[in-house]
Amino acid sequence: MARVAGKVAFITGAGIGQGRSHAVRLAEEGADIIITDACAPISPAVDYKAATEEDLETTKKLVEKTGQRCVSAIADVRDRSAIESALDAGIAEFGHLDIVCANAGIMTVLEHSWDATVEEVDAVIDTNLKGAWNTAVCSAKRMAEGRRGGSIILISSTAGLRGQSPYASYTGSKHGVVGLMKAFANEFAPYRIRVNTVHPTGVLTEGLGTFSERTIGVITATAAGISGGTNVLPDLDADPDADYAPVPMLMPAEISNAVLWLASEEARYVTGVSLAVDAGNTVKP
Repeated sequence: MARVAGKVAFITGAGIGQGRSHAVRLAEEGADIIITDACAPISPAVDYKAATEEDLETTKKLVEKTGQRCVSAIADVRDRSAIESALDAGIAEFGHLDIVCANAGIMTVLEHSWDATVEEVDAVIDTNLKGAWNTAVCSAKRMAEGRRGGSIILISSTAGLRGQSPYASYTGSKHGVVGLMKAFANEFAPYRIRVNTVHPTGVLTEGLGTFSERTIGVITATAAGISGGTNVLPDLDADPDADYAPVPMLMPAEISNAVLWLASEEARYVTGVSLAVDAGNTVKP
């Protein structure tokens, strides 16, 4: 299929995990890809795996393996000038910009939010919220100048819809992303730019894979922590006769399929929407 054929997509945090998955999925459907990643730890206070330059190069090769072109750049989403430079390099190569996925994000877990250091809170909020701001506004300006319209997809979380804990800085930042989406959907509409959020439940990625025993223990120590990580649907690939158990996490491809739909013409009149891809996580009473 070629649901985004002839389009150009910009994806942040594409070195590993969901970002890599989104880049490859959009390429499989015909888009040329611009990818960025910080390729360095955001802060020593944050227990979250960082991509490397080699990881970003691997994503580039996976995109090119689909037959599509790819431009990559090392850029931290907190640095607006770096995002602008990456976009300009990609647009110079491909001629235009149609799809944006503000995917870069980190999280940290603490038993008590009052124990969070200033550096830790700044790292999470600046990456998740300021990073989404930088990505969206820099992209929208170039989309408006190109007069082709486009789709901006901000990756939030189930924590952007519910008061999940024990990761308040992450939850606050992901709620903030929803506010940006709603405002941008109104502001950018005259330029035929659609803006939506995607809200994954837990996704099995390298970042979460580095969570320590202590971190997992903090999450599972309270009813709120357990509830935040509990889904409703079972594993849909498992034997239907197996005993019911909620699927613990989703694979990145499940989120990428939602990103692809929002990027495609199938969603051409969808804007201002918070799309949960969460196996029922947010529908629980």
